[in-house]
Amino acid sequence: MESKFPISIKELTDLMQVQLKPDEQQEFLNRHGHIEGLCKKLQVDTQTGLDSNDKSDLDSREAQFGRNEIPPKPPKSFFHLMWEAVQDTTLIILIISAVISLALSFYHDPSQKADEEFSQIEEPNVEWIEGAAILIAVLVVVLVTSFNDWSKERQFRGLQSKIDSDQRISVLRNGQIIQLPVKDILVGDICQIFYGHLIPADGLVVESNDLKVDESSLTGETNLIKKSIERPMLFSGTHVMEGSAKMLVTAIGINSQTGIIMSLLGATDSDEKKDDSATKKDNNKVYKGVSTNDQDAEAIELTTKKPDEEEKGETKLKKKEQSVLQAKLTKLAIQIGYAGMTIAICTVIVLIIRFCIKEYAQEKKPLNATILNPLIKFLITGITVLVVAVPEGLPLAVTISLAYAVKKMMKDNNLVRHLDACETMGNATAICSDKTGTLTTNRMTVVQCYVNAKYYENLPNPDDVPVQIRKLVDAGISINSNYASKLEKPEKPNQLPTQLGNKTECGLLGFVEHLGGNYASTRESHPTNTFVHVYTFNSSRKSMSTCIRHPTIPGALRLFTKGASEMVLNKCKYIMVGDKIKEFTHSDFNHVNKNVIEPMACEGLRTICVAYKDFVPSEHKKYDHEQVLKGDLNWDDDEANLNNGLTCICICGIQDPVRPEVPEAIRKCKSAGIVVRMVTGDNVNTARSIARSCGIIGVNDDFLVLEGKEFNQQIKNENGEVCQEKVDQIWPKLRVLARSSPQDKYVLVKHIISSKLNPNREVVAVTGDGTNDGPALKKADVGFAMGIQGTDVAKEASDIILTDDNFNSIVKAVMWGRNVYDSIAKFLQFQLTVNVVAVICAFFGACIVGESPLRAVQMLWVNLIMDTLASLALATEPPTEDLLDRKPYGRTKALISRTMMKNIIGHAVYQLIVIFVILFFGPQLFDMDNGIPEDATHFKPTQHFTMIFNSFVLMTLFNEINSRKIHGERNVFKGFFSNPIFYCIWIVTLCLQFVIVQFGSYAFACHWLTLEQWAWCILFGVGTLLWGQIVTTIPTRSLPKKIEIGNEVPNLSNFTGVNGSPDSEIRNGQVLWLRGIARLHTQLRVINAFHESMGNYSPIARRQFLVNHDSPNLSRK
Repeated sequence: MESKFPISIKELTDLMQVQLKPDEQQEFLNRHGHIEGLCKKLQVDTQTGLDSNDKSDLDSREAQFGRNEIPPKPPKSFFHLMWEAVQDTTLIILIISAVISLALSFYHDPSQKADEEFSQIEEPNVEWIEGAAILIAVLVVVLVTSFNDWSKERQFRGLQSKIDSDQRISVLRNGQIIQLPVKDILVGDICQIFYGHLIPADGLVVESNDLKVDESSLTGETNLIKKSIERPMLFSGTHVMEGSAKMLVTAIGINSQTGIIMSLLGATDSDEKKDDSATKKDNNKVYKGVSTNDQDAEAIELTTKKPDEEEKGETKLKKKEQSVLQAKLTKLAIQIGYAGMTIAICTVIVLIIRFCIKEYAQEKKPLNATILNPLIKFLITGITVLVVAVPEGLPLAVTISLAYAVKKMMKDNNLVRHLDACETMGNATAICSDKTGTLTTNRMTVVQCYVNAKYYENLPNPDDVPVQIRKLVDAGISINSNYASKLEKPEKPNQLPTQLGNKTECGLLGFVEHLGGNYASTRESHPTNTFVHVYTFNSSRKSMSTCIRHPTIPGALRLFTKGASEMVLNKCKYIMVGDKIKEFTHSDFNHVNKNVIEPMACEGLRTICVAYKDFVPSEHKKYDHEQVLKGDLNWDDDEANLNNGLTCICICGIQDPVRPEVPEAIRKCKSAGIVVRMVTGDNVNTARSIARSCGIIGVNDDFLVLEGKEFNQQIKNENGEVCQEKVDQIWPKLRVLARSSPQDKYVLVKHIISSKLNPNREVVAVTGDGTNDGPALKKADVGFAMGIQGTDVAKEASDIILTDDNFNSIVKAVMWGRNVYDSIAKFLQFQLTVNVVAVICAFFGACIVGESPLRAVQMLWVNLIMDTLASLALATEPPTEDLLDRKPYGRTKALISRTMMKNIIGHAVYQLIVIFVILFFGPQLFDMDNGIPEDATHFKPTQHFTMIFNSFVLMTLFNEINSRKIHGERNVFKGFFSNPIFYCIWIVTLCLQFVIVQFGSYAFACHWLTLEQWAWCILFGVGTLLWGQIVTTIPTRSLPKKIEIGNEVPNLSNFTGVNGSPDSEIRNGQVLWLRGIARLHTQLRVINAFHESMGNYSPIARRQFLVNHDSPNLSRK
């Protein structure tokens, strides 16, 4: 097909990849006629953009230049996941043992023919069934694990798809700014990018206002790069840190810088083999990239790290810390693994010694090949003990609980980006929250003003304000604001206008309209391309300034400024009163500050001052407030002087009401033991007023309300360094930090987390919406980004995105987090009781009677099948408000508390007593044959051993009901019917057990039971509930604290890396019992694998990918 546009993809990608100094970039651009020439070749007008109605043009662009999508790497197939699951060391040993057992079951020594006829008279050869049953059990485990991984990967892809679909950008189409999904932008589009945006495609600057970009995700260079017409290259995956600009899109999707890198790394669905071979053949090939300074041309080089370089790099790379729960579970899995390995080895040794003594010492039998069969059976028993010892269902319970919580939390407006954030939030002891939009409605309205030297507690009529002041208010607000901020007329007469863009600016635009102004027509007469200079808002300026050509004086300039009232007003030397401009003295400032700003702030209003300044040629200077314009102004180096000597136009008091549900949400936090702190950039009086309205502080509370400046003075020592001891003197009572910078927030969060005042340690959650909030969000245990107002940088740094920007959603996240933690604790209590009983039963059975009362296949049923179902049942318990009535666990709270340990030991004692009574006295008590085998090589199902197995399973089933409560509650049935998953699984498990016992025969080593025997088994099971009441009666405080497990968070940097794979420091022998850990981190592996394929939307994830995987490293030459 003939190309419509006289420029190819290759020419555009070559343009964007060229590594040149600014003057060389200009030379290369000139070959295409500079930006104007490129626009002609791409057939686009920078003032109107593309025509949305011209479908053929849009289709032609898509056909020639592609879509802004990087096709993800295809997901692993189900069979691939099965193959990965079967790599588990223990499963491999089980499979080998089962195959050998199966083979030996068909081998019969001719010399033992008489004995065989005597022992197996009139019975078919059924020895093969146990080996086959074990293989089937292993298959079930592999299928369950594979299906779990497969379903989780699908869920994460769906989650990422939702995140991607929510990403939108302002695009100029038909002369109007519209919001388009990032994936819908095309080559030739004119996009508007602002502070905090993640640049979605490669492009060139066509207009810029103080634009600075962070290209570290692409080049590793941390310095901000200033962009302009002279240095116009913009690259996908980089962040806008200051200013704004219009960008001509030149490369998208697979042809953008992100797409090219992902292709080189094989993280797309392109021909991976081709990429791999190309990479292998040319490891030293230099790929042209982007320069970050004006030095000689530099290149992004693909190299392969040497081992010694990797070791050095590892010390520099800070590994991602595990969550509190993950760390404790990992340590617990290691401890249980050691214990399980010891008992398993002892069991095998005891069985072998007993067998050898009986066969060869007592009966004097000759040694021959038949010894292999019992030895293999003993090995299978030992391995099965190990399988039972390690909580096989625990990783599944963790994953199910987290996945279930993630799904439900989405309905509660919590979009979870990192799974471990769920349970970490349940441990939160402190929340550092923004004010605007989180605690308040983010519906800004000007309700008071100071204009014409008069303070209006209610907005004045337009006629009460002089015309000249109204004109300046109109221009000073309409022009000096983001043009994406606007008001849309409501569909119905009684509704309020819809505020689009920055809500503070929208409130000011409403004030303009109230005074009879028309911001839209003012903006039309002053398009952004006519601006002389713009100082965009940032956290250090706390103001925004825009310079335009003077409307009446030739050669003159007018600078409009708006921002925090006390800061802008402090720069004012004049004030407008009527049609005149009067001097504004220091006493006038104090008067306005005391009688206008403070009363507004005390009513919870945000105060914004609007001012201006004229720069005129000397021949036109008439008034004192005008500054003589001498040549070109130095906008970069003389900002302080240019923004001084202003003339105050007005001060606006903006109301942002507290959300009605917030006070109740904060009350719940207090009852849950969580301290809420407000960290805001607003005036201290405004912050104090809102904090009181929310319930963060009371009228008579002895809490601290500090400004950022005062906070910094109090926490630093004589050397100007932040001192932990000084911070510890402040943070426990600190409730409001006003006029704070992002750095203040970071310091506060960091030192609260580091503090050791609380013996359980603090777990801190933080909310943030700005680009500079990124460090605090990353440092926090859980970072919440605002879904509506948050920048792309803040969202990328966060763990959870609040899709409604509402504090109440954080409280719901706390409830879900605690529910996740409790669900896993419930399963632990249940699982460990099963494990303790099964292991002790197997070991002492082997020692005393020479045979485990529970056969290998029966233990596999209990451990792998029923525990899988139990993990699903206990992990899907819905949260209740009761979860908010207790204090948070904190970092050092025991994973297995004294109450849980009391229940585990108590129920294990009961079950072991029942099992051993049936084992040793069952034949006499229940009138049945003794099932203890005389020969370990010839086992057959009996009612005796079947009753042991059945009683154990039924006691375990009823103990599952007990395990629903872990805090000593007596009513274990409370909320039983609110979880249909639980009682349905419970009934299904009971039915399966009935089928196994009555019809399992040799496959499950079972003999059918009589009605009376079933009644006894059920009675033993129900007895578990009654015994639970007795155990609950034992006072927990009387038990020693030493029985708690997991009350210290281990340093696991030597155990697992970020991707969940073992480090080289792990000894090979540990793999056997660390398999539980590997599966415990299934969700992390899935996320990492998923990020590899979807990394085009996350440069940080891409850099992590480059570091974590020994793929070619992007480094600067």
